Amino acid sequence: MLRMLKKMDGVILFIMLLLMIISVFAIYSGTQTDAHLASHHVKTIYFYVAGFIAVLVIGLVNYKLYVNYAFYLYGFGIILLILANVLGSSINNANGWLKLGEFSFQPAELFKMILILFLAHLIVKRQRGTLQFWRDIVPIGCWAFIPFALVMAQNDLGNALGYVVILAAVFWIGNMRLKHVLIVLTIVGVTFFGFVKAYTFYHDEVFTFLEKIKREHWAERIDPWLVPEKATSKASWHTKNAGLAIGSGSIIGKGYLQGTSVQSGRVPYTYSDSIFVVIAEEFGFVGASVLILLYFILIQRMVWIALSCRDRAGPVIIVGIIGMLLYQVFENVGAFLGLMPLTGITLPFISYGGTSLLINMACIGVVMSIKLYGQEEEDELLMGEQPPRLSERLWSMLKKEKSAV
Repeated sequence: MLRMLKKMDGVILFIMLLLMIISVFAIYSGTQTDAHLASHHVKTIYFYVAGFIAVLVIGLVNYKLYVNYAFYLYGFGIILLILANVLGSSINNANGWLKLGEFSFQPAELFKMILILFLAHLIVKRQRGTLQFWRDIVPIGCWAFIPFALVMAQNDLGNALGYVVILAAVFWIGNMRLKHVLIVLTIVGVTFFGFVKAYTFYHDEVFTFLEKIKREHWAERIDPWLVPEKATSKASWHTKNAGLAIGSGSIIGKGYLQGTSVQSGRVPYTYSDSIFVVIAEEFGFVGASVLILLYFILIQRMVWIALSCRDRAGPVIIVGIIGMLLYQVFENVGAFLGLMPLTGITLPFISYGGTSLLINMACIGVVMSIKLYGQEEEDELLMGEQPPRLSERLWSMLKKEKSAV
C-alpha cells in the first residue's frame, strides 16, 4: 500500500492542498456578515479531510472495477434521483435535496461521477473504432437523457447542463465522426441563435409562460445576461453588484477581509456560488489569476495521466472529469463577468458545499486510480476488437509534445 501511495500524483495532491487553503480562507471572509454561517469554514476543513480520505481509498482501488460495475451504479443513481424528485426538499429553488437528519445530500452531484463512469463503460464496450450515429451515439445519448430529465424536473438547470457537457466530452474522446460533430455543432448553434432571438423578441410571452410553470426565476437569471434593459432590479442585483466588486478589486485587490462589497453583504452567497467575487475583490486580478492557474495545472496533470494510460477506459473517464470541471469553472466565473447566465453552479474545490466537494474529490480519486493502474494491459472484459483512435490528430500532437519534453 505504501508503494502505491508513493506512486500517486504528488502535484495534484499539492494543488488540492492549496485549493483547500484558498477555500477555507475565502469562506471565512465571505461569512463574516452572517453569524449563522460563522462555522462554515470549519465544516469545509472537515469536508476536505473526508475528501482526501476518499481520494486515497478510491485511488487504491483499480478503476476498472468501477467501470465494470458502472451499470449498477447507474441504476442506483437513478433511484436516488427519483427519490429526490418525490421526497426531496428545496434549497435555493432546487428541489433535489435528500435530508438524513442534519445531513443534506444532493444526488444530482453524485450522478456526475456515476454518469462519467457509465458512459466510459458504454464507450469501452463498443467494439468499433468510430462511434456510429444510430448504433452508438443515439443509444448512449438516450441513457444520458434519463438523468437529465430527472434533474430538470428538480428545477436544477445548472447540473442538468453539466450532464450535457460530460456527454459531449465523452463523445469527443470516444471518436465521433467529423460529419457527426459538424451536424451536432450546427444543431447547437442554430438552436442557441434561435433561442436568443426568440427570447429577446418574445420576452414578455416567455416570461408569462415561465410564470405559469413556476420557473420565473429562470427569466431572472437569463434577463441580466441577454436583455439587461428588461431585467428587474431584483434580477440584476446579484450580477451587478458582483461585477462592481470584481472591478473594484483592480490588480492586487483591497486586502483580505477588506472587500467592501463582500463585507457589507451587497453580494449574496459569497460562501458558495459567489465565492469567486470574494477572491477577485480582496486579491484582485492577481489572486483570481493564481486560482485559474491552479485549475490549469490540475487539468494539465490529468491530461498527462490520460496520455500515459494504456487502455481505453482511463482516458474517457479523465476527459469526462475534465469536461465537468471546466464547465463548472467557466459557468461560475463567466456568470459574474457577463459571459454566462447565473445558474447557481459552485466553483469546484472552492465553494462551500459538502456534496459538491466530496464528489469532486472522489473524481480526483478515480484519476489517481488511473495513474496507478492505467499502465496495466486491458483485461478481457474491457478489451475490444479495435481500439478507438481517441481523436488521433490531437492525441498524436500531445504525444509528440510529451516525448519532446
